[in-house]
Amino acid sequence: MKYNSKGKGIVVLEDGTVFHGYSAGIIGTSTGEICYNTGMTGYQEIFTDPSYFGQIMVCATAHIGNYGVEKNEIESDSVKISGLICKKYSEIFSRPMADGSLQNYFEVNKIVAVTDVDSRSIVRQVRDKGAMNVIISSEEFDVDILKAKLKEIPSMQGLELSSKVATSTVYFAGNEKSEYRVAVLDFGTKKNIIRCLTDRGVYVKVFPMKSTVAEILDFNPDGIMLSNGPGDPSSMSLSISKIKQLIKTKKPMFGICLGHQLLSLACELKTVKMHNGHRGINHPVKNLITGKGEVTSQNHGFVVERESAEKSDVVEITHVHLNDNSVAGIRLNNLPIFSVQYHPEASPGPHDSRYLFDNFIETIVEHKQ
Repeated sequence: MKYNSKGKGIVVLEDGTVFHGYSAGIIGTSTGEICYNTGMTGYQEIFTDPSYFGQIMVCATAHIGNYGVEKNEIESDSVKISGLICKKYSEIFSRPMADGSLQNYFEVNKIVAVTDVDSRSIVRQVRDKGAMNVIISSEEFDVDILKAKLKEIPSMQGLELSSKVATSTVYFAGNEKSEYRVAVLDFGTKKNIIRCLTDRGVYVKVFPMKSTVAEILDFNPDGIMLSNGPGDPSSMSLSISKIKQLIKTKKPMFGICLGHQLLSLACELKTVKMHNGHRGINHPVKNLITGKGEVTSQNHGFVVERESAEKSDVVEITHVHLNDNSVAGIRLNNLPIFSVQYHPEASPGPHDSRYLFDNFIETIVEHKQ
C-alpha cells in the first residue's frame, strides 16, 4: 500500500463536475455518496460515526487535522467515511493531549483524501443540485475512466448498510447490578449513546440487528433503544417488522436518527430521501411540547414525510426542524415510546438535547413502578 506524498488528487461528481487538488491519506481511489458537514469542530467523531458509512465527506470548515486525533474522541472502532474532501489538511497538530496526526490515522484506516480543492464550491454544488455519488482518486486521473467507474456505484436510495457496521455479537456496558436495564438494538450505534445511558446508571446490553424479539425480551429490559445507523430505512423490512412486535410489548422505547425513522415506518408513516440532508452541529429544532428551542447535532439524508405524520392517528409530532419544518421528533399516543431525528448524545455538538436521555430514564422509572 502506498501512502500520501502530496501528489495529485482529483474529485469527479456524478453530474460531471471535476475538481483538482492534492492527495492525503493513502494513495488510492474511493467512491460513495457525497455529503457535507457544516460543523467547525469534531471531525474525528464525524469520521468514526457509523451513520456516515458509504459516504464521502466534504468538510465545510477550512482546517482539518489541525488538532490531531485522540483515542477517546471516537464513535466506533474505525473510520467509517469512505473518503474525505477538504480545503486545508494539516499533518501537523498542536494539541498536547492528541495521540497522533490525522494523516497517520487515515493511513491506519486506509482512507483516501483529496485536499486543496474549492470545498465551498463543492458544498454549493451539493446544496443546489442535491446529493449525488462521487469518486475521488490519487492514483487515476483519466476523467473518462473515473466517470465509468462512478456509473457502477449504486444510489443510496434503497441501500441497506446497517448490517455492514452494526455489531455481530452481543456486548454489555455499565453496572450489571443496576436497577434499570436497557436493550440497545444496534443499527450502527455511536459509543456516546451507550455512554449517555451508562452515565445515568443503566445496565446496557447491545444486540445485533438480526437478534430476535425473543432474544431481546429474554434480557428482561426495562427499556429499548433503537440506535442510529446508515442507509435507507425503507430497505429494512425485517427490522421494521421486529420493531412492530416490540411496540406491542408497551415497554419504554427511544429511537435516534435511523432508529427514529424505523420506528416511524413501523407506525405506517413514510420516509423520503432528502435533497441534501442535514449534517452539522448547529441545527435549530423546536420542541412543540415545551415550546423551547434546541441547537442540535444532526446527520441524516432521509426524513419522515411530514404529511404522513400529520395524518397519523398513532403518533404525535413533538419536534420540528426550524430551517425546513421537517419532522424532528415523534411520540406514540398512549405509549411510553418516542424518537428524534437528531443526535441528543451530541458528539460532536451542543448538549441542549441531553434531556431526552433523562426523559427516557424517567419514563422507564414510571413504567416500572
